[in-house]
Amino acid sequence: MKKVFVLSLSMMLLAFTSIAQRYAIIDTKYILGKIPEYVDADKKLQAVSEQWQKEIDDRQAALDKMYKDYDAEQFMLSDELKKKREDELFNKEKELRDLQKKRFGYQGDLFKEREKLVKPIQDKLYNAVQKIAVARGYDFVLDKSEGITVIFADPKLDKSDDVLRELGIK
Repeated sequence: MKKVFVLSLSMMLLAFTSIAQRYAIIDTKYILGKIPEYVDADKKLQAVSEQWQKEIDDRQAALDKMYKDYDAEQFMLSDELKKKREDELFNKEKELRDLQKKRFGYQGDLFKEREKLVKPIQDKLYNAVQKIAVARGYDFVLDKSEGITVIFADPKLDKSDDVLRELGIK
């Protein structure tokens, strides 16, 4: 009876170890930082973003000046002129909000530009990761750069350099 119990326990342990899942950890920030096309695309996005932000800041400064001027002059204006200036201020403020939304909002110009410049590079990265995962039999590939918190990761599990080699980058 004791032999049967030990034998069945051994069989169960063997079965559990044979279905163990294999996983790898990568750092996409590290990988993307090593891809020259991504670095160039990121610089372009930064430049475009700064240019658009400057445009918005300039318009905001002009709007602030208009408000300041209106506050100083409102006591000397007729009701009709007050209403006209208030409408003008309201329209300028609405234009500024619309511009901000157009440039930086969800599905805005920056989002579209990022899709155009960065998405092909990210797709290339994910295809390389998938190819490595299938070839080496990994069940999971975790990204430690953002989103998933990894408390401890054995450095030998980090396959970021393998992905870079697969992409042809040293």
